[in-house]
Amino acid sequence: MANSSLCLVGGTFDHLHAGHLRLFSAALSECDQLEVWLTTDTLAALKSRLIQSAETRRTAILDWADENAPDRVSVHPLEDAVGPAESRRDATAIACTSETVAACEAINRTRVEAGLAPLSIIEVEHLTDPSGHALSSSRIRAGVVDREGNLWLGEREQERLQRMPTSLDGELKQPMGDLFKGPESKPRKAILAAMAAAPDLPPKWVGVGDVTVKAMLDAGRVPDLGVIDGMTQRTPWEGAGSIDPAEFDHHLTCVNPAGLLTPDLKRKVREALANHGNTLLEVEGEEDLAPIVVHLLAPLGSVILYGQPGKGVVLRVTDEATKARARRILDLFTTEVGE
Repeated sequence: MANSSLCLVGGTFDHLHAGHLRLFSAALSECDQLEVWLTTDTLAALKSRLIQSAETRRTAILDWADENAPDRVSVHPLEDAVGPAESRRDATAIACTSETVAACEAINRTRVEAGLAPLSIIEVEHLTDPSGHALSSSRIRAGVVDREGNLWLGEREQERLQRMPTSLDGELKQPMGDLFKGPESKPRKAILAAMAAAPDLPPKWVGVGDVTVKAMLDAGRVPDLGVIDGMTQRTPWEGAGSIDPAEFDHHLTCVNPAGLLTPDLKRKVREALANHGNTLLEVEGEEDLAPIVVHLLAPLGSVILYGQPGKGVVLRVTDEATKARARRILDLFTTEVGE
């Protein structure tokens, strides 16, 4: 293209990922300058309330540009579906994915009708993850994949029986989140403090452990997923029978012996998180390691509450760092039954 060529691209670019960067790189390979028109917070909220703020998204783009295309990328607010593409005389190209080619062609028709030259359309194919789905911000927000398109917990690994190595004993006994202190015999104070500290309107509320789930129910919060095993501190809990499955929309059971993560547990956690309504998952064995699986499968922003023996209640929000830590921990487990 001629010197001073200018490409326009518009979108939300939430959780800036490898597919976005592929689109930007393709545009910059054909044009001197790239203008990124970024949906405003108002426009993005119409798509999902879980999308990052415009400032966070803008900063991510400019940080990438500073390192990979200095002085060639600028970011501007996009307040409608089209932006300036129909009327910009200095623009020479527009970048898009296959799903938005038709919109770009419509923009060109409008430009021609107005006496402007059509824009060259730079079409870039989606990246796909190992399951064959297109890498997208929505799948990242849903907690399915990371920003490179790697599955946090694939179906193949889901079917493995995995054992925790003793080397993890010390790490897993430490709170994996914020600790709210309180006696186990009277967990209401700790659970109320933890719930009050949680982000507003998380996509999922999860309680792990009989005492925690019962305390959430008593506080008026039926968790989207409650995981129980009838035990506390690895001994039968006298209050186990007080958790009524009828308070939940769905009731699942699974087998998961101590020190293991079974395919049964992983399948049932996945099913429960996909359910509409609340699910009680009763584990025959132990649920102590369930938070690892929950964090890997839960949507970003989910709130996980679980008891810390003798200390209180731990709150952890499922974010990308949490998922990465859970992934690192699971990578240390040994596979007991075949690949």
